[in-house]
Amino acid sequence: MNTPILSDDKQTHLAHVILTNVTGMSEVKMLGDSAHALREVKRVLAEHMKAEVELVQKVRSRLQSYTRAIPEGSQEWDVLYQKTYQEELRKRNLS
Repeated sequence: MNTPILSDDKQTHLAHVILTNVTGMSEVKMLGDSAHALREVKRVLAEHMKAEVELVQKVRSRLQSYTRAIPEGSQEWDVLYQKTYQEELRKRNLS
């Protein structure tokens, strides 16, 4: 799965929303131009979306590797998915 979670247009829109909200905070003083800041926000968003895709693939792969098939969408699958997802987050120091 190499498809991004969000289209480029949606990433750009989200980057604008984030930048607008961050620069509206009294605690924030922006150094440099907003174009550079937008590029940086988009880069970070893309990085996090890529990590999310990798994480989901790893979790799904792990659940599918069980000797007993667990029907996807079942309550058991959902519970194991959440448990495995949280474990992976902890391994990556993201929780």
